[in-house]
Amino acid sequence: MLAGAAALAAVAALTAGCGIRTTSVPVDAGGAPSRVPCSLSEAATGSRTPDGGTTARVYLVCASGLEPVDRTLPPSDAATGEAGRVAVARALVEAMRERPSQDERQAGFTTYVEEPLTVSAGREGDPEGALRLSRQPEDLPPAALAQIVCTYAGADATSVGGTVVLGGPGKYPVRRYVCDEGVKERPESAVPTRSP
Repeated sequence: MLAGAAALAAVAALTAGCGIRTTSVPVDAGGAPSRVPCSLSEAATGSRTPDGGTTARVYLVCASGLEPVDRTLPPSDAATGEAGRVAVARALVEAMRERPSQDERQAGFTTYVEEPLTVSAGREGDPEGALRLSRQPEDLPPAALAQIVCTYAGADATSVGGTVVLGGPGKYPVRRYVCDEGVKERPESAVPTRSP
């Protein structure tokens, strides 16, 4: 009995020593500190573009949301029109598929875009600006589709009136996908579409 009382007193002393006083008034101390900053220093992002390459903004997943990072695309072969658009779309997929650098991983960035995934031009009967993926868009992990849609929506070559027109290899019609704030905040949710 005496040992039980001593143990209870020891536990009470330990829990009372945490240093936080109770208050009868609610206190808003802000959000909990995050160990995942989702931001990169200027040194980590780099400002150089090698030998004719261009810098493009792609979306990666960080802290359950989408955040933009800069990637260097390889030099263009100066293709224009449809061929140039498809070349940009392919380069952006490769940039999203690239494993995050050590600095990006430490900041919490990851990608869900994985191989095998290729991009080709739309086929006959598709709306102008359509792109076809080697997998049905709805068969991709939702976060991967969100990355692709938001990255394409932010690039002039792959955006069609603020939307992204994507289809897969099958005979299914293409869909017009939208990247809005909801997609960026919750990439695991279904990406909204509009009528073609």
